[in-house]
Amino acid sequence: MSSPETKPAIPIRAAGFAFKMRRRIATALAIVAAIFFGYHAIFGQNGVNAYQQKRMEDRTLKKQIDDLAQENTRLKEHVDHLKNDSDAIEHEARERLHYARPGEVIWTLNDKPAEGTAPAKK
Repeated sequence: MSSPETKPAIPIRAAGFAFKMRRRIATALAIVAAIFFGYHAIFGQNGVNAYQQKRMEDRTLKKQIDDLAQENTRLKEHVDHLKNDSDAIEHEARERLHYARPGEVIWTLNDKPAEGTAPAKK
């Protein structure tokens, strides 16, 4: 016959085994979840890589904004200068439009030789 001490030992062992397995399964699931969330935090849609790309794009756009603001300031100063200074207007007319005063002759030199002519041989 079996003694009363052996019957409680089997359920305790089974419960201990189930408890150990439950802890191992929970630990494995926690590790898998941590790996998944870590991967998502680095490579996900809003992860570290995407954040770095957005920072680089932000720097580039800020540089473009600064450059355009400087150019805008320069052009505003040029417009103000043209509105208030008659010598500046004359300079622009002579340089860009090749205007001349009556009786003046403008000489222009070609920087490039004509396409149909060959270079002089010695």
